[in-house]
Amino acid sequence: MEFSAQNSSYNNYFSGKKGQSLGIVRSMNYEIPGIFRLESGKTLTHVRIEYEMYGKMNEDKSNVILICHALTGDAHAAGFHEGDKKPGWWDIVIGPNKAFDTEKYCIICSNVIGGCKGSTGPSSINPETGKPYGISFPIITIADMVNAQKKLIEHLGVKQLYAVAGGSMGGMQVLQWTVSYPEMVKKAIAIATTASTTPQQIAFGAIGRKAITDDPKWNGGDYYGKEIPAQGLALARMIGHITYLSDASMQKKFGRAQLAETGQDLSKISSETSSETFSDSFSNFQVESYLNHQGDTFTKRFDANSYLYITKAVDFFDLSKNGSLIEGLSGVKAKYLVIAITSDWLYPPYQSQEIVSALTANGVDARYEEIRSQYGHDAFLLEEGQLNYLIRSFLSQVLVSDIMSPNFYSISRDETLENASMLMVKKKVNHLPVVSEDGKLEGIVTSWDITKAVACKITELDEIITRDVKYVYAGEKIEVASSIMEDYSISALPVIDSENRVIGMVTSESISALIGRYS
Repeated sequence: MEFSAQNSSYNNYFSGKKGQSLGIVRSMNYEIPGIFRLESGKTLTHVRIEYEMYGKMNEDKSNVILICHALTGDAHAAGFHEGDKKPGWWDIVIGPNKAFDTEKYCIICSNVIGGCKGSTGPSSINPETGKPYGISFPIITIADMVNAQKKLIEHLGVKQLYAVAGGSMGGMQVLQWTVSYPEMVKKAIAIATTASTTPQQIAFGAIGRKAITDDPKWNGGDYYGKEIPAQGLALARMIGHITYLSDASMQKKFGRAQLAETGQDLSKISSETSSETFSDSFSNFQVESYLNHQGDTFTKRFDANSYLYITKAVDFFDLSKNGSLIEGLSGVKAKYLVIAITSDWLYPPYQSQEIVSALTANGVDARYEEIRSQYGHDAFLLEEGQLNYLIRSFLSQVLVSDIMSPNFYSISRDETLENASMLMVKKKVNHLPVVSEDGKLEGIVTSWDITKAVACKITELDEIITRDVKYVYAGEKIEVASSIMEDYSISALPVIDSENRVIGMVTSESISALIGRYS
């Protein structure tokens, strides 16, 4: 089959159509068989992973993108559940004609282990006791979360992810994926994150955890079936939420405005306030009411023990080795997009720049971008236009290296015609690069050449080798490869390096699979 850019969906690959809603979606779950071993050496059984899937996998499952959620997120990243008034937490970038285009890609998002939205965590039933784990649940790490995701991805039959993406703690999972499983990730998008949690970030987590554990209703983590530690959990959320905003965003949203019923008469309020008790009525600024609302709402959807475990996993996160992030990221193979937010003081831009510097030092193709926003850390959930532009352009910048097969068959020019034809039949290939002893490209033989040799009773392989070979470099865009294929009516090209050595093959089928010819 010949590939024609004009007759395929390639012309629509960079389409600028308006994003559409996914509509109603549903959650699924997967139970990891056997024993699941954690970094601590502890083990879990009957580990359940809650996940959602949007879009369809193509035939070879090469179009799958994994989305990793932030601290208190979940698997519901896009679309609506029945009865929902609001869509999933990253609906602004997931769906038809959005950055994570579900007409091209299959998007998967799972709830992390340790969570409380379907995946196994402290509120889950311990199969050994028949009661909730509580704080008997073992300590978890970001790597444990990623290892569980890998089990899910393998269960779905995916050998390599086209991309992994996420912000904040989701960005940590992205980084961990490319360190733990470098061969399984082609592209990585890490947003508003760090490769090593700083003392300040640890400090905020510690205050939030203390707010929970100091609540008498926490009861040593044993509150299931009883009154929950709502006050402590709400306070933890309020503390955390402040770090997600920025001074500019809070000034713009609230300023120094007070609730209407409070007024500005401080003398009257002071005279009505007992000297023995402190009345909070005179400090009812709008920002306080907002934080109280955030805290109260949070207690209705999140488990206090999960908050303890997940924030501690964030604290433990450190990808540096021997004090060097360059050494820690030395095995990364994925192409990277690292996005920072100008007003983010929780994970400030310099931490994203450190990631890019370490990746670049290792020869990794890493691109740094900034979202200009006053929203602070939360901008990765809000800045629809900038996010869609940056992510879409990164995913659409497909190079030959992204789709070439490094596993190819070649022959030398001294090989026999019979052996060449047998190799083609046995390995089911139509193109064989002819290479020298040091791997340099000397020509190519196709199945059509073999057919011609038989018809013309040619016996020597050397007589049918095409020496004027069309080829591409790994760093070239796929448009270059597809254009050559169309211009010369060929369906495969050798990929060579700067020294003319063959390092792979790219075919029209691999291009067609990537741009959305689903099964």
